[in-house]
Amino acid sequence: MHDNAWLDILQKVADGALAPREALLRLGDGAIRDVLHGLTLDTQRPLRTGLGETVFAQGKSDAALVACVEHLAVSGPVLVSRVSPSQGELLQRHFPSGCLWPEARLFSLGGPETFVNARTHALPQQGEALIISAGAADMPVALESYGALAFWGKSCGCLTDAGVAGLHRLLPHLEALRKARVVIAVAGMEGALPGVLAGLVACPVVAVPTSVGYGVGEGGRAALTTMLCSCAPGVAVVNIDNGFGAAAFAAKLLG
Repeated sequence: MHDNAWLDILQKVADGALAPREALLRLGDGAIRDVLHGLTLDTQRPLRTGLGETVFAQGKSDAALVACVEHLAVSGPVLVSRVSPSQGELLQRHFPSGCLWPEARLFSLGGPETFVNARTHALPQQGEALIISAGAADMPVALESYGALAFWGKSCGCLTDAGVAGLHRLLPHLEALRKARVVIAVAGMEGALPGVLAGLVACPVVAVPTSVGYGVGEGGRAALTTMLCSCAPGVAVVNIDNGFGAAAFAAKLLG
């Protein structure tokens, strides 16, 4: 959106010809186009949706990935998801002030201290959004959820290795689970954890199936089916390994 278009919208608000909320929606229609790299970046997305555009690194060329971060950084902090080891090295070379979190496959440029500290400090075990992983193999997806929520400044915590093979491991955390406003349950294998949690807490449960498991698990499809068939009400299910999507849904629930 060019300066003249911004000024026209603001002048209409000043003249009483345009409602402020309508102006906000129009201001949210801006974009940066990079013809060289085939990009159209949504720089005003926070005005429309409450969450800024996150760069999905997977499948992008090195040049396109760097261009995305450079352009979006003009408007504010940038989060990059699904960062491979080689892409992490690339981003750190080009943006040495950024923060790479390899285990979560995330990179942040200009992000808050909560994101930066999460890499080196023990994760809190309580928060308005509480992520719980069934097993250690599910942690990359759980950390993607935690990192995205931390980047967006949400109150979040993370519980680890508390799947249905040892449900007694949930007992010490019941108070924190029941205080949370939303729970994100990350599980592979048969994917039973979200249904169990939905029978214990009053808040919504966002279920994330992971691709962890043996043959008939079919890369997470068995866990996905279990979660979709949960008899406990209040479970919403996102795509396989989609920790980011679960975090975005939780962030919007929190407001």
